[in-house]
Amino acid sequence: MAKWRNWALVVLAAAGCDGEPGAPEDKPGAGPSASAGAPAAAAAAARVCAAPAAGPAQAPAGAVTVDPAVAGDLAAKTKSSPPKTTFWLLPGTHRLDPDRFAQVLPKEGNSYLGAPGAVLDGGKTNQYAFGGAAPDVSIRYLTVQNFVAPQDEGVVNHESADGWVIEHATVQDNSGAGLMAGARQQVRASCLRGNGQYGMNAYKGGGPIGGLVIEGNEITGNNKDDWERRKPGCGCTGGVKFWAVNGADVRGNWVHDNRGAGLWADTNNNDFRIEDNVLEANDGAALIYEISYNAVIRNNVIRKNNWVEGRRSAERGDDFPFATVYLSESGGEPRVRARTDKIEVDRNVLENNWNGITLWENADRFCNSPANTSSGVCTLLVDRADRCAAPGISGPPLYADCRWKTQRVDIHDNRFVLDTSVVDCTAKCDRMAVLANYGTYPDWSPYQGEGVAEQISLKQQNRWHDNVYVGPWKFVAHDPSKVLDSGQWQAPPYQQDQGSTFGPRAGG
Repeated sequence: MAKWRNWALVVLAAAGCDGEPGAPEDKPGAGPSASAGAPAAAAAAARVCAAPAAGPAQAPAGAVTVDPAVAGDLAAKTKSSPPKTTFWLLPGTHRLDPDRFAQVLPKEGNSYLGAPGAVLDGGKTNQYAFGGAAPDVSIRYLTVQNFVAPQDEGVVNHESADGWVIEHATVQDNSGAGLMAGARQQVRASCLRGNGQYGMNAYKGGGPIGGLVIEGNEITGNNKDDWERRKPGCGCTGGVKFWAVNGADVRGNWVHDNRGAGLWADTNNNDFRIEDNVLEANDGAALIYEISYNAVIRNNVIRKNNWVEGRRSAERGDDFPFATVYLSESGGEPRVRARTDKIEVDRNVLENNWNGITLWENADRFCNSPANTSSGVCTLLVDRADRCAAPGISGPPLYADCRWKTQRVDIHDNRFVLDTSVVDCTAKCDRMAVLANYGTYPDWSPYQGEGVAEQISLKQQNRWHDNVYVGPWKFVAHDPSKVLDSGQWQAPPYQQDQGSTFGPRAGG
C-alpha cells in the first residue's frame, strides 16, 4: 500500500498537478502523458493519429498490386484471387465502384497492406469497405475514410467475421462505426477517429465475441453525429461499445475527446481486463460497465471526463451521481467463468473528473422486466427469460439469479484528485456512490421497496479501501438523499474506505 501511495504522489507532483498557482494546465488532446503520468504503453500509443506508421514502400514478394487509378480494382482483384493472397495498395486514393453496396469481400486469410499514402475512400457513397464472413483477414497501414454505414453498422469487418487483425490503420470520418468486431479480433496501433457513431462497435449477431484485443490505439472524436441527441436514450454512442463480449483485453490505448462515453460495455459482457489506458476529456463517462460480469480495471489514468454530460445532468437538477467510472448492475460472479471472480478497480489515478466511481442498481431492471432496456436479454445465470416470472421469481434460486447484481466490487489503492476550480463546479461533481432506487415496477416484482438499496450498499461485498483522496470529496450511500462526509462514510453501517487517507487540498 505504501509503495503505491508514494508512486502516485511522485507521478502527480512530477506532472505539475500539485494545485499550486502557475501549475501547467493541459488542453484535451495535447497528449496523454502531459498530466497524471500516463502509463508507458498508452503514452507510446498517444500519437497514432498525428503520426501513423508507414506501410511498405514496395510490394512484398508475391503480393498483388492494386492501382488507385482503376476504380473498383481492389474489389475486383480480391474476387479473382485465391484465399491467403496479399494485396499491396499503391500510394493514392483508391475507390470502389459507385454503388452504395459496392465493397471488398475478402477471402480467408487475405492480407491488405497500404503503401505510404494509400487511402481507401468511400466518397460518401459506399456504405461498407470490407465485409463478408471470411476469417483471419488482416488490414495494415491503410486509411479507410468517408464511408456511410447506417446506424449500428460498421465500415470495416461489416459482418463481424472472426480472427481479423487491424493494425497500423486509420479509420476515420465514416458514418456508423469505423469497425465491427468478431471473435479473436485484434485492433492494434490504429487511429479510430471522427466516426459518426462509434470508433468500434463490438457486436456480433447470433453469438458472443471472445478473445478480443484492443491495444495501443488512439480512439478520439467519435460519435460525431451525436446519436444520443438524435435518438434520446438509445445507449448507442461512444469511443468503443461492447455487447456480449466474453473475454477482452483493452490496454495501452488513448481514448479521448469522444462525444459520450469513452468505453462502454453493455449487456452480458464478461472477463474484461482494462489496463494501462489513458481515458481523458470524453464528454461522458470514461468507462461504463453495464449489466455485465467480472473485470479488472487497473493502472489507468482517467482525467477530465464527464464534464459535458455530468454538468448537463446537474444543471437540470438531477441528484443522481452520474460518474466517470459507472458500474451499473455489474459485479463479480464466481459462477461465470473468467480470469477473476470480482470487479477489481485498483491502482488507477482519477484526476479532475466530474464525479468519481458510482456503483448502481436499478431495482426495477431485471430479467423479464418491462423496465429492462436490454429487452429480451436475461442474465448469464438463467437460460430463459420467461422463467423470471411470478411466482417462481420470488424464491431461490431465481430471486437472486434473475437480477444483474452490483456485487463483489473491490476498489482499492487508487488516487482520487479533485480541484473544483479546474472542473469549474460548485456542487454535484464531487461524489463517490453506492446506491439503488426504490423498487416500484412491475406490480409482480419481488424487488419492490428498499431491499435492493440495502443489499448493494451493505450486503453484496462492495468495498472501497486503501485509497488516497485529495480534494472536497463527498459520498453517497443507499440512495441519492444520503450524502455523507468521509467520517460518516467510514463509520457504521457503511464502513467504507478503511485504510484510506483524505486530504482537503487538490493536487499532490
